[in-house]
Amino acid sequence: METISDKKIKNLISVIILLSGLLLGSLFVDVVQVIQGSGFSTKNLSQSDIFQANGKTWVAYSEPVVIIKVINDDACVDCDISDVLIWFRRVLPTIAAEKIDFDSQEGEQLIERFGIKTLPAFVFDNNLVETDFYTQADILFEQKEDSYILKTQELGLEPGKYLESPKINEGDAVFGKIDSQVKVAVFSDFQCPYCKLLWETMRDTMKTYVESALFVYKHLPLDTHPQANNAALASLCAQNQDKFWEFGDKLYATQDVWGNATGTQKFKDYARNLGLDAIKFNQCLDSKQYQNVIDADKLEATEFGLSGTPATFINDQLKNGVLSKDDLQSAIDEKLAQ
Repeated sequence: METISDKKIKNLISVIILLSGLLLGSLFVDVVQVIQGSGFSTKNLSQSDIFQANGKTWVAYSEPVVIIKVINDDACVDCDISDVLIWFRRVLPTIAAEKIDFDSQEGEQLIERFGIKTLPAFVFDNNLVETDFYTQADILFEQKEDSYILKTQELGLEPGKYLESPKINEGDAVFGKIDSQVKVAVFSDFQCPYCKLLWETMRDTMKTYVESALFVYKHLPLDTHPQANNAALASLCAQNQDKFWEFGDKLYATQDVWGNATGTQKFKDYARNLGLDAIKFNQCLDSKQYQNVIDADKLEATEFGLSGTPATFINDQLKNGVLSKDDLQSAIDEKLAQ
């Protein structure tokens, strides 16, 4: 007859055997993994923040793995991301980069989904928000759905390739044929001295390409120019009376005059001198009727990675800074020949 004490002893022995087996099994796995170089057990890893294996040093981080989808074009000579990834691995060591060809099915889906206009483009997964880097530098990212897009212009990265050209919107100031093969879109600031030089070049070039190119003026008044936004508003009020280009000529010709003034009276004087309906113009300017147009142009400029003026697109090719007449004509002729 088996007693209760006998049962307890047998059960205790069984437990010891079971635990011993588990322990030996765990030790066996650890030893085998180390010998074979196939990995380390969770127990061993949890006891060390740094260790070496197979000629490499492994460091433990408390942050999650962050997946970056890098949308790029291998054929683009200006789209190299080597330095960018090196920098990211220094400030965000748990990143894992995945290259996506821009013309692949996944690449095209990402471009459409996130409205990507320039390459290379960097899309981070939601784990980014759990990193110290994001806490300190969230200004560099824009959230879209459950992902985060790197604002390359905020980081000072010049786009290597543009996937599209600026759109011609209803209400834009245009000159030439709307269905032209070549479209010249200029992002400009009426108070910018370099923009004044480009304006003179563009106005002269327009005469040569009346039938073959479309010229579009986009507003990008810079914060460093206190009267630039008022000048842009005034030009749009003049455009409402079909006098944008004439008003623009006046603004650039007298840049130093109104640029050193305050308020909007100078613009109202120019409108009256050009024969515009003064009452209509003044109401338009005082109410800032076209501020939404300026804001839309500024947003578009940001999407294209622009931060300064002048910036000229000849179709999808960007030319920064002042262009000579010969340079602008050569760029237009090159696009016409394609």
